[in-house]
Amino acid sequence: MDNATISKIGTIFYALVIGFFGLNHFMNGTGMAKMVPRFLPGGEIWVYLTGAALLLAAISFLINKYTRLAGLLLALFLLLIVLTVHLPAVLNAPDESARRFPMVNLIKDTGLAAAALLVASRH
Repeated sequence: MDNATISKIGTIFYALVIGFFGLNHFMNGTGMAKMVPRFLPGGEIWVYLTGAALLLAAISFLINKYTRLAGLLLALFLLLIVLTVHLPAVLNAPDESARRFPMVNLIKDTGLAAAALLVASRH
């Protein structure tokens, strides 16, 4: 299998994962609103806006339109989430057991940002 085929398959899998997270924002918007940083007014609307952005990135990857831009913007978005949501949650956790879940999300979103950069670099 050549590199172009492997890259396309990887991009499709990644788009499905990002699309799932986008749909999850719509299915669990109220619950996710409490994770929106307090300095942003209107918590729940941010959950839905980011869900839409995730879905648009996934669609872009699947139809191969504006893929580079979508990958770069998705990476930027995910790194902003790491810095404004997950890192403060890790640093403010009262103990080790309370730190585990935010740490997993921090590592997950950092990895997803790296994958978005890889997708962007191939288009």
